[in-house]
Amino acid sequence: MTPEDVAELALSLPEVTEEEPYGPNRPVFKVGGSIFAMLAAATKTHPDQVTVKCEPQLALHLCEQHAAVRPWYQGRRWHWLTVHLDDATMPDEDLTDMLHHAWDCVVADLPAATRDRLRTLGHEQRWP
Repeated sequence: MTPEDVAELALSLPEVTEEEPYGPNRPVFKVGGSIFAMLAAATKTHPDQVTVKCEPQLALHLCEQHAAVRPWYQGRRWHWLTVHLDDATMPDEDLTDMLHHAWDCVVADLPAATRDRLRTLGHEQRWP
């Protein structure tokens, strides 16, 4: 999946906005004002990548399952994963599921009225 594909998918989810608070070529995708995914263009030290929010137990499983998936630590918690987009072993379907899951993680923490409204907008939850 290309960075453009990731951006298109993220923006297709209900009420997602795109911003570049960390500079050009580093868009973040938010729902309800909270980030669920961040893209980073390739540099000399890393390929194009996307970092997504994830439940800790699922994060451990995904890191074991896919070589392209690496933990992105925030303190001692595993709430974020980075996926190298140049790795051909990462199935597009799994990355799609990860983006949907990241959206779901953020929506789950929003106030009840906002959460309930967003969940009725046609988004299909992929993972529990």
